[in-house]
Amino acid sequence: MRRTIETEAEMLALGESVALRCGRHGFIALYGDLGAGKTVFARGVARAFGIEHVSSPTFTIVCEYPTEPKLFHFDAYRLSDADELFAIGFQDYLAEDAMILMEWANLVPEALPAERLDVLIEGSGVNARTVAIEPHGKRYEEVFREDSCV
Repeated sequence: MRRTIETEAEMLALGESVALRCGRHGFIALYGDLGAGKTVFARGVARAFGIEHVSSPTFTIVCEYPTEPKLFHFDAYRLSDADELFAIGFQDYLAEDAMILMEWANLVPEALPAERLDVLIEGSGVNARTVAIEPHGKRYEEVFREDSCV
């Protein structure tokens, strides 16, 4: 499913809506160029958890939020490969009952779980964005059917 996003407020609302529809558990992989709105979308997801201040964990790789369930926000931008991600215990994060959000997921495709929700954001700057939501796995396909609204 594809959707046009005109404003930052719409991107925030979309992130929050997606997190709530996922049941605040799962894996959301974010794709898009610099300035596409991945972190704004992530702020919307965090808002569904009651978190108001979120920044991209570019230098720390992961931010852990002590919410219930937990929210883990990854940024793969500075990773050279998936081995670096696994070196910080990524498998342990995947085993948690939590929401995992990963910016720059395209840089570590071999680390992504087969069952996940891909959010592809096209556009940047002051222009409108096109957001495509692609579910992978039965759980996500049921929640994000083509005929459902996000």
